[in-house]
Amino acid sequence: MAEASNFLTTERVAVVTGANKGIGLEICRQLALKGIVVILTARDEKKGDEAIDMLKECGLSNNVIFHQLDVTDTSTIAKLKDFIKARFGKLDILVNNAGVLGVLMDKDVIISPEQDLFFEKLKVATQTCDLAEECIKTNYYGAKWMIQELLPLLQLSDSPRIVNVSSMAGQLKNVRNEWAIGVLNDSENLTEDKVDEVWNAFLKDFKEGLLENKNWPPNSSAYILSKAAINAYTRILAKKHPNFLINCVCPGYVKTDICLNCGTLSVEEGAESPVRLALLPQGGPSGNFFNRKELTFLMKLGIS
Repeated sequence: MAEASNFLTTERVAVVTGANKGIGLEICRQLALKGIVVILTARDEKKGDEAIDMLKECGLSNNVIFHQLDVTDTSTIAKLKDFIKARFGKLDILVNNAGVLGVLMDKDVIISPEQDLFFEKLKVATQTCDLAEECIKTNYYGAKWMIQELLPLLQLSDSPRIVNVSSMAGQLKNVRNEWAIGVLNDSENLTEDKVDEVWNAFLKDFKEGLLENKNWPPNSSAYILSKAAINAYTRILAKKHPNFLINCVCPGYVKTDICLNCGTLSVEEGAESPVRLALLPQGGPSGNFFNRKELTFLMKLGIS
């Protein structure tokens, strides 16, 4: 997957969501260092401006721009689209990085030193229907709405790339519910409506207190389902748009706020894989899930 020698000869524009800190911010930095013009987005304008200042201190003042964005608010996505269209006329790279865990951590849980603080607290974290809906709205629908709104601008690029930051948690074995696994694993017949059907069934069972009876994941249920959904959506998109390179990636267990800074990888290491996929040369893989640099499984879509 080495970059072609003439691949970055013209100005290219990227959007990164959830980019005011952590992996998102580092993705922006690494892309900007490659000469990409990066639109850093975040919900909070103050935090977004502070992130831009940090990148400017690295000498990247000509390559980074902030634009306010809440991926769960379609009006802000439309404003971003208008800005990109007026300023650049097209978009080359979209990195959907914004995400939430969908649980409430208990700060009072006592963990022994030999245990992993994040994973142990995750096991006893509180799940609610409201948090579950926020999680799927951010992690799945937020990415989906971004793609749908920005698709016309990506189609104007001669090298459109979409990278959906996912997680190994979204593997189908973690979904557990056999019916849901069957739907999401049926590559030939998978549609957006069927992905929505799985989510709606999960939420209905959640509201009725049937997660255990219906064999849904007992912990971090909404997060697992949201990542399984974005993995499935990536397959659907890649099949629908063969001229794009569209992939999802687990960046690894990275030291960020979302995992209580308990990861084994630095943000620099975590950002490497999303950036690599964002800069794939023509003819690269599409419709795949990567665990960092490793191609974990190949989607059976008749594409490479």
